[in-house]
Amino acid sequence: MATKSLSIRIEQEMLDKLHVIADYEGRSANSQILVLIRDLIESYEAKHGEIKTGKRAK
Repeated sequence: MATKSLSIRIEQEMLDKLHVIADYEGRSANSQILVLIRDLIESYEAKHGEIKTGKRAK
């Protein structure tokens, strides 16, 4: 699976807090964000069914 980059805009205070949580969990900020995204997708799919990938389905 190819890895893609994604830039986000984030307030400094939120970024600082993310780093504190990531350090506590023994992760990089990037890895912490991936964990949060995976958890969100898993929760969404448990409620709504599998998300179809490919072209963005509406």
